[in-house]
Amino acid sequence: MGVDREQFKQLLKDNGLKVTNQRVLVLEALASCPGKHLTAEEIYELVKVDCPEIGLATVYRTIQMLLELHLVDKINFDDGYVRYEIGSESGTAKHHHHHLICLTCGRVISFEDDLLEELEKKIADKEGFWVVDHEVKLYGYCKECGGKLIEEK
Repeated sequence: MGVDREQFKQLLKDNGLKVTNQRVLVLEALASCPGKHLTAEEIYELVKVDCPEIGLATVYRTIQMLLELHLVDKINFDDGYVRYEIGSESGTAKHHHHHLICLTCGRVISFEDDLLEELEKKIADKEGFWVVDHEVKLYGYCKECGGKLIEEK
């Protein structure tokens, strides 16, 4: 996914935030890795190539700002690391993005489908609770590791 620099700069200005090269580079680093779930340290390493003077604290502050602007999503795969991925620029809650996590190799596979629409509708009807977002993490075995498990048995 590409990033529209001018649109991002305008979004910063509209929110009373300063436009800095570091902020633009952090967002572009995330956008340059679609489907990847990067730690702050990995983002830092990507940005440092074009901006060697950037500090890790600046990356963390920028990520927090991007989270608040709903441009980046925070993900926890229960592996001790917080990860980030490019989010929706609309600022609205998004559905359809879920993760499959292999218990053997740790591979994370993103998939898109809104399997919970019917459940959300029932909850709204029955409880009067309107679901605006959800996160699904399914744990199991990827094709490669699942095949190995079958071979071992």
